Amino acid sequence: MDKPVIYSNDLTKNFGSFCAVNKICFEIKKGEIFGFLGANGAGKTTGIKMLTGLLTPSSGEARVAGFDVFTESEKIKKNIGYMSQKFSLYNDLTVNENIRFYAGVYGLSKKEIKIKKKELIAKLGLEDVQDTLAKELPLGWKQKLAFSIAIIHQPKVVFLDEPTGGVDPITRRQFWEMIFDASAAGITVLVTTHYMDEAEYCDRISIMVDGKIVALGTPKELKNQYNEEDMNSIFVKLARG
Repeated sequence: MDKPVIYSNDLTKNFGSFCAVNKICFEIKKGEIFGFLGANGAGKTTGIKMLTGLLTPSSGEARVAGFDVFTESEKIKKNIGYMSQKFSLYNDLTVNENIRFYAGVYGLSKKEIKIKKKELIAKLGLEDVQDTLAKELPLGWKQKLAFSIAIIHQPKVVFLDEPTGGVDPITRRQFWEMIFDASAAGITVLVTTHYMDEAEYCDRISIMVDGKIVALGTPKELKNQYNEEDMNSIFVKLARG
């Protein structure tokens, strides 16, 4: 049996006397789309920061892409991709410049960057705007470009923090098609979202409340467990206690 790509056991983060993440446990396998859900302040962002090597846990254990979050955070960063609604592209760089910059950060050679940039521009149909500043692109294009850049180095895992916030339903669906393609290519996806219809697209879901994971399973399993017809009803039931 393959080892999980993300493994968390009793992962905890305290800030003084406040426990932001309280002994969370889960495993995510290769190519799985895992929804990491919770209301604002539930602990999702702190959890992601620990898993991406940006924040050292207080206790517990976790491995991402085979690397220990305590001792191998730099190796984790080289084997993951990341994008968020709040920060994804440099607005004052062009499409081409953003691609070259991030591909370089992810460790691609100049030759690889040239090839990948050409492929990405063609795939997204951005030939006519490749020298346009990112801030001048429609939000939907920006988000699709940011996601493509986040996986340009074929990482083992991509973390998506509310990636579809503010975009229209059609663009959201197109974005999820890109997520499905990445999953089919073997990239493990951990995604947070406030759109509960998107939670239905995930293979499995965890729901955090006050730093703890209070529900974990497939959408179907959770709907059966809580006797609800949709994820929104489950989320409201759990988040509001």
